[in-house]
Amino acid sequence: MKISVQKSIIENILVHAQPFLEKKDTSQITSHVFIDVSGSNLTIKATDYEIGLIVSTDKINIVENGNVTANGKKLLDIVRILKDGDINLEVKGDILYISQSHSKFKLPTFSYNEFPAFPIYDGKPTIAIDSHSLIDSLKKITPSIDINNPKFELNGALIDIKEKSINFASTDTRRLAVVNINNDSSTELSIIIPKKAIIEIQKLFFDNIELYYDENSLIIHSDQYTFFTKLINGKFPEYSRIIPKEISKTLTLPKATMIEAIKQITTISTDVKITFLNDIITFESLSDDNIEAKTEINFATNFSTPFVIAINSRYLLDFLNTINSSEFTIGLNESNLPFVLSEGNFKTVVMPIVI
Repeated sequence: MKISVQKSIIENILVHAQPFLEKKDTSQITSHVFIDVSGSNLTIKATDYEIGLIVSTDKINIVENGNVTANGKKLLDIVRILKDGDINLEVKGDILYISQSHSKFKLPTFSYNEFPAFPIYDGKPTIAIDSHSLIDSLKKITPSIDINNPKFELNGALIDIKEKSINFASTDTRRLAVVNINNDSSTELSIIIPKKAIIEIQKLFFDNIELYYDENSLIIHSDQYTFFTKLINGKFPEYSRIIPKEISKTLTLPKATMIEAIKQITTISTDVKITFLNDIITFESLSDDNIEAKTEINFATNFSTPFVIAINSRYLLDFLNTINSSEFTIGLNESNLPFVLSEGNFKTVVMPIVI
């Protein structure tokens, strides 16, 4: 293999490949990128077995076709330190040589035949979801996905496809986020996608994507990338049962004003007590230390008696930072019962702190 390629092109591809690499154990072939030069294309693959990425470009000068693997992080470090312009990559024996002008580097390679196989999307069933709706929905529910929960299904998000709609749901057991979009589907399907994969999907894709699946994996294909993730096996909680069926008190609140007030309290405490009075909403810190933060906003709630809830501020800020409109709705029942944050087709059910 022998090619020359613009620094900006190879650097951009290697940057996108980094989250897909095994970085703790460089003896593993999954710490390497697989480089394939054939026809008129350069194709680079990266995978840690759980998620994988394929990127191709024809913006290269090919002297000789071939295949090679090289440590993905070290290759990026070398490319980054070189100057703008063409970079030469050449394989001689078991060594990958990288050169530019007077600068020369070499990296050891592994047998490219041992590189993990990627799932093939040809012939697999498809999922029909509008690209923008998919990315926007995943963005809204991502903060509520749990991390390192022994119940593996909670470490991912559910895509629940019904005949007329699709629900996206995630929970960390203290809150539940659900987005509902209209969709005509001939196939009903429920899949759980790992959080790491969801984060990468949001970085890579914007529009014009195709989704394929089987019982073990989800594959997303666009003009620029092919991505795959293994799915989580398990049964996601019955999320519809967690959403309160009735709401006794509903308020439409200003997003920016609420964020400003809550952020003042979080300088002292992440836990906030919010009191709804007739024409004022107060915010107070909940802290064991002899430290206090308090602020208030003028707002007509029309509550005849004070209503108090205590919450983890992060849950409210996560919701507010992902919505698009300037207002949102809060649905309240009792102080110690779950309350509902809503904006359009997006809901987050939050368990309050009992005080």
